[in-house]
Amino acid sequence: MPPSISTLGELRASGWVSRPVKAEIRANAVARVAAGQPLFECVLGYEDTVMPQLENALLAGHDVILLGERGQAKTRMIRSLTGLLDEFLPIIAGSEINDDPYHPVSRYARNLIEEVGDETPIAWVHREDRFGEKLATPDTSIADLIGEVDPIKVAEGRYLSDELTLHYGLVPRTNRGIFAINELPDLAERIQVGLLNVLEERDVQIRGHRVRLPLDVMLIASANPDDYTSRGRIITPLKDRFGSQIRTHYPLTVELEQQIMLAEATPPVVGDSGVTVTVPEHLMRVVAEFSHLARSSSHVNQRSGVSVRLSVANYEALAANALRRALRSGESEAVARIDDLDALAATSIGKIEIEALEDGREGVVFENLLRQAVLATFRDLVDPSLTTPVVEAFEEGRVAHTGEGLPSSELAALAAEVPGLADAVAPLVGPTASQPAVASAVEFVLEGLHLSRRLNKDEASSGSTYRSRS
Repeated sequence: MPPSISTLGELRASGWVSRPVKAEIRANAVARVAAGQPLFECVLGYEDTVMPQLENALLAGHDVILLGERGQAKTRMIRSLTGLLDEFLPIIAGSEINDDPYHPVSRYARNLIEEVGDETPIAWVHREDRFGEKLATPDTSIADLIGEVDPIKVAEGRYLSDELTLHYGLVPRTNRGIFAINELPDLAERIQVGLLNVLEERDVQIRGHRVRLPLDVMLIASANPDDYTSRGRIITPLKDRFGSQIRTHYPLTVELEQQIMLAEATPPVVGDSGVTVTVPEHLMRVVAEFSHLARSSSHVNQRSGVSVRLSVANYEALAANALRRALRSGESEAVARIDDLDALAATSIGKIEIEALEDGREGVVFENLLRQAVLATFRDLVDPSLTTPVVEAFEEGRVAHTGEGLPSSELAALAAEVPGLADAVAPLVGPTASQPAVASAVEFVLEGLHLSRRLNKDEASSGSTYRSRS
């Protein structure tokens, strides 16, 4: 609950001390860094790269630009900065711009203090209400950001010269807080000029009014490197006024991508049907590997980037397809299999920009990346010596059929029927695995052997058949 102090006199008697918003953030950041706590609990993978730079910027009291491709948690970090503000902040009650009770800047607050003095009412603002955000668009105006004369107030009888006729924009309304501009290069250059005084002189000037509002605002901006250099640009004087520019990045390892994917994804859960949904470790790794391969592929536009949202959406689609298959077959446990990876086309092709001269190449690039992801995961997780007896069994005439319509019990039975297959599957599932889990591992091993050019695979609408290469 906010403090019970309700008047300016009570606030003075309490000993409360006013401080700039950057000093407030610095003090709270110092406490967290000194205690060995992260600035943000919800951002993974930046502990040794982005976070030290951001900590330096906050300790230095800088305004910041976060520069990076889409899906790199820029907006999440910006919004999480509110956690470094004090939980409650006193303002002059009724103030539109969070006037400091000791240093009011608006005409409304100054007039009120002159009239009632220590009886001036005080309100308390929560930290979440001290954050303002604007997505930069070409139609954004100075009135949106800074303010404009309100014609309604003029019509009510006030003079144009009266400061009380002003309608404050987003920046003044975030006074004593944090204001964020997403995709700053998309803001028209003539509008960017309006931010120069906010960053350096710390004031705003509205229309022809002789009014100066010494605002106390921390400004945070995000930008995409592609926009930063070609489609739009940040004017040089504005870039010069930001204290720090911090480059974000995608997860550096497949393991980290998988960790973020699991933290962000919301796989489908069906309680009434009694179906449990599981994505085994080897297929989770395939999904994460797919995103990493896309980020290094010459067929994918790297300036656009490959967002972590791709991994999250693919994981959710994989689990959903497994659930749909289990519901159709009447199984009580849905474990994702290689067959379910086809569902990733719907969530992948729209999220990566293919660089190809001819149309219709998206599907081919997707399939190649998916095969590479399965092969890389197979080589990482399956010991080649364990699969030699399996290949020998197929060379002696063994044939295996798989497919989405095949029940898990038939696929799991292959582990016992094919010599050596049970040993190859065991490290993936453990000793007490269910039939659907074993079926998933069997399909994975067979597909890995095919992609390793040790088995042949015949595909049909009803499923796939694995046989010897000879």
